[in-house]
Formats: sequence, C-alpha cells, structure tokens
Amino acid sequence: MPPVSHATSEPRGEGRWAVRFETHVPFAYEAVWPALTTADGLYGWWAAADVLERRLGGAVALRRPDTGAAVSGKVTAWDVERVVEYTVGGEGRIRFHLDAVGTDSTVVRFLNERGGSDEERLDGLAAWHERFELLEAALAGHPVDWAARTGARWSQLRASYASFSRT
Repeated sequence: MPPVSHATSEPRGEGRWAVRFETHVPFAYEAVWPALTTADGLYGWWAAADVLERRLGGAVALRRPDTGAAVSGKVTAWDVERVVEYTVGGEGRIRFHLDAVGTDSTVVRFLNERGGSDEERLDGLAAWHERFELLEAALAGHPVDWAARTGARWSQLRASYASFSRT
C-alpha cells in the first residue's frame, strides 16, 4: 500500500483549527463504510465504541483501548455509505466522506474541526495520520493489536509535522 499522505491544517479563528486528509484506500467503499461506522470496524483501527447509535442524532461514546481516553457526543451527519460525522467533546467535529473509485477503491475525505493550541494541532495531525495508517492495515486484515501499541510511530509523525510547521 502507498503511504498515507501528510494532512493539511488551517486556522478557524482564535484557538480553533481544522485538519484535512484526502486519502485513497485500495478497498471498496462497502468495506470502508463499516470500518468507520460499526463498533467492530472502529475497534480495528481507532477506538472501542462503548455506545454507537448508527443514525443521525444518535449517541456515540468512544474509548481508546491503549490509553483509556474517552469521548462522547452525537452522530451529526449520516448519509449511508457516503458520509458519517461524529461531534464529540474534546475532539470536535470528525467527518468522513467516501467516494467510490471504480469497484475496488475509495477516496476518504476527512475533516476534524476543533479547538486547541498549536501544540494540540500538531498532536492531532500526527494522531490522525497514524489512525489512517491503522485503518488501511485493518482493512487489509491486520487490525491494531492494542496491547502491543507504543507511541513510537506517533512520535515520528509528530516530529515530522512539527518540522513542516517551522518551514
């Protein structure tokens, strides 16, 4: 698989920013959609879904198995097999928009709008970059082993995003 491209970020007012990814994954949207919208799918790359009401306005509660960090909120957009958006405390608005490319490939357009410092922006860039790598691995049949996770890859990505910010 080709590596995940670096994300972009932009300010959205004082203490607010948006992170954007547009990544092409070599899997049909029928495989990608459940990875973004089901408890089993999310667990393979992002978080345990302690609550996931799969509908517009539904409740969502996500917990990172490796750190125990938890957030909760609502499903704020739901267009089956095309768009899902979670708005959760501490993480802001998290939106995935899928576009099929032929029958066996999908473009994922991602947006995360939230508040925070510039350091938190860099943390978010690195975290989402790593999550997209984990998503591709999960789709390829290699879900994350939460017990074996270290912060090494995140640290590499964080340093890379910090170096881009200085140029």
